[in-house]
Amino acid sequence: MSSYRPLHDGWTLTAVPQDTGVAGVTATVPGCVHTDLLAAGIIDDPYLDDNETRLAWIGRTDWVYQTTFDWAGDDHERTDLVCEGLDTVATVILNGVQVATTANQHRSYRFAVRHLLRPGANTLTVRFDSAYAYAEAQRAALGERPSPYDEPYQFIRKTACNFGWDWGPTVVTAGIWRPIGLESWSGARLAEVRPLVTMDGADGRVRVHVRVERTTEAPLSVRAAVAGVSARAELAPGEREAVLELTVPEPERWWPRGYGAQPLHELTVTLDGGGPGHGAGDGAGGGARHGAGGDDGRHGGDDGSRGRRWSGRIGFRTVELERDGGAFTLVVNGVPVFVRGVNWIPDDCFPNRVTPDRLAARFAQAAEAGVNLLRVWGGGLYESDDFYGLADEMGLLVWQDFPFACAAYPEEEPFRSEVEAEARQNVTRLAGHASLVLWCGNNENLEGHADWGWQEKLAGRSWGAGFYYDLLPSVLAELDPTRPYWPGSPYSGAPDLPPNDPARGTVHIWDVWNREDYTRYGAYTPRFVAEFGFQGPPAYATMRRAISGELAADAPLVLHHQKAIDGNAKLLAGLGDHLPRPETFDDWHYLTQLNQARAMAFGIERFRSLAPHCMGTVVWQLNDCWPVTSWAAVDGDGRRKPLWYALRRVYADRLLTVQDGEVAVVNDAPEPWRGELSLVRCGLDGEPLAEEVARVEAGPRSVVRMPLPEAVAVPGDPASEVLVAGLGGSRAVSFFAEDTAVALPEAAYDACAEPVEGGYRVTVTARTLLRELALFPDRLDPDASVDDMLVTLLPGESAVFHVATGRELDPAALLALPVLRCVNEARPGRG
Repeated sequence: MSSYRPLHDGWTLTAVPQDTGVAGVTATVPGCVHTDLLAAGIIDDPYLDDNETRLAWIGRTDWVYQTTFDWAGDDHERTDLVCEGLDTVATVILNGVQVATTANQHRSYRFAVRHLLRPGANTLTVRFDSAYAYAEAQRAALGERPSPYDEPYQFIRKTACNFGWDWGPTVVTAGIWRPIGLESWSGARLAEVRPLVTMDGADGRVRVHVRVERTTEAPLSVRAAVAGVSARAELAPGEREAVLELTVPEPERWWPRGYGAQPLHELTVTLDGGGPGHGAGDGAGGGARHGAGGDDGRHGGDDGSRGRRWSGRIGFRTVELERDGGAFTLVVNGVPVFVRGVNWIPDDCFPNRVTPDRLAARFAQAAEAGVNLLRVWGGGLYESDDFYGLADEMGLLVWQDFPFACAAYPEEEPFRSEVEAEARQNVTRLAGHASLVLWCGNNENLEGHADWGWQEKLAGRSWGAGFYYDLLPSVLAELDPTRPYWPGSPYSGAPDLPPNDPARGTVHIWDVWNREDYTRYGAYTPRFVAEFGFQGPPAYATMRRAISGELAADAPLVLHHQKAIDGNAKLLAGLGDHLPRPETFDDWHYLTQLNQARAMAFGIERFRSLAPHCMGTVVWQLNDCWPVTSWAAVDGDGRRKPLWYALRRVYADRLLTVQDGEVAVVNDAPEPWRGELSLVRCGLDGEPLAEEVARVEAGPRSVVRMPLPEAVAVPGDPASEVLVAGLGGSRAVSFFAEDTAVALPEAAYDACAEPVEGGYRVTVTARTLLRELALFPDRLDPDASVDDMLVTLLPGESAVFHVATGRELDPAALLALPVLRCVNEARPGRG
């Protein structure tokens, strides 16, 4: 038996030294210094205006968390202080006695403290030294290592993007960021449970690796059960490890979303024996969070059987990585999966604010946009148990980077031991999740060493190769041989090959956005695009909330919320010949958002049309961690940008796209797509000039490319004609020239807005061609949203938009600038 007591109450926060005037502030655990100071009214919100710049002192200050709790004693033999997350350079003190020091945010810890507890009041203190001071001291001792930022993030095992990124603020955190508590136990406890799930033909196979900690040498018994099948192993006196094998006859397989269902089965592990009064029994206990590992206490329920019972949900599936001929193809249950992915960054700089409900909302946005994979990027962290559990439920595949990004990392101590410890813990914690399909060694470090001039700067010093090519694959070979490992991204499949070669493995495409027009995507024929992106500003309501001053593209506070070097200049340059020059802030906001959506749609359509040669795109990025102009599809306040609507269209199971004089019929559905493909070249007035019809059939998970007949492929006047392709309910509208060269008519339409349950229905009927019709109801109600946008209408066609809002809105305002927009809109003062 065991018992667990959370220690989340009564904490105070004090700065060291106290010349800051911050002492005895009420603290929330789990949490961090920034959110505690914000709640106390001591600091302004670091996400608003340029407050961030005045709060840099927080990361250079030492902090003390302290609480007092009563202890009445119990009959157990051991009591451990279980710290699931300490950020980062911590000294743990109980009743004046130093228990331990730590320096790794990515690990959890367990310390035996029963001998330090006393009846009555006990004082627990956790001091956090400045992460900057620690990292800078390590840098001084080990020697400089190159990175793109003047920050020492590679010299501390902490979330790298806390130190700022080209989309994130510099908010160097400290605090007890995950649960902390006391666990008392006797006899023995489950210290680690690591289920490895595979398939043996049609049967499911689970190898459950169990490690126990014990105070007794009495015999122990471990039982595992799943889907009506159970197995038992006996541990003789002194034995601490066992492997239980279970075979489940013909279980229903777990599939990625879009490929099948996601059946999950509860796996339970119970520990019996250990002397009189120590047995838990097979039926004891309640539900547990998924995964136990590294003595971190993440197993068992919160009842008396916590240390004796573990439970987690597993799914039966196989996963392989096809690499022949330079390919990079994820194969699940023997079926190649075209990855429609997004990169995931920490959803908030302060992780305690990322609640299960917030994760569910963000995951729903990903799924509704057609996404089937989340890449957990290496500048962030190993995400919460809730994250991977929700991915299991929803069929969202997870690509997990180990937390290394864009820098040369030292391999000397203490880092080598810390990296091994965190890898062992997290691989064990996550091994049972069906959604996790790939481990990746790092983000862009192999490319950095090869192509960014690092080698001369390093002068022979270590840079991380030993982690990516030796340590991490060795840990995975031992602890999780069930899923593939890729040393880094980009990576071409061998250390001696150029890492960012589009012909092999994974590629990151950043000449577009940084230097090249987005049409350059059309020159690429990659195998798998793991990063590519284009910026756009956040929603208007998000900008208005975060910026109290003037909203103008070059306003100081607007520029503070643009972290990319020359970011706003690149936004304007990126408009190229695609769109007109903005004359007002409202124009800038709409056109740069639209251009972001177009750029990414262009790239995705190109790469999807190349399947099966190209088998995946992972857009940079799904989400933001604060209000900022960035590459995200969903902004820092959770609002969907126009890019999100474009993703939903180009990530749909079925897609028509015109590419290189051909129409590509992209069918990523499990059924054939067949029918009459209609191709119409028409004038901007909608009148057909030439028509072709072809019978087409694209098999399941396939692409059919059909040359365009000359009658529709060659315009009489590129400036005044358009090609419309249609198949079933899908349509592609392709212009023969850029918008700035097209003789677009001044928009004319009939529109009405009528109240309906839950908001308004807006109907727009075109009298002229309407190019990229969009609706931005958040300008009237920050909580309002619209179900669709970026719709091009020919004369006579209609579109219906549903605006969700709880407020009464002015219908006329819903139909006027700057709420209702299109590229060729009639604007006051222009003729």
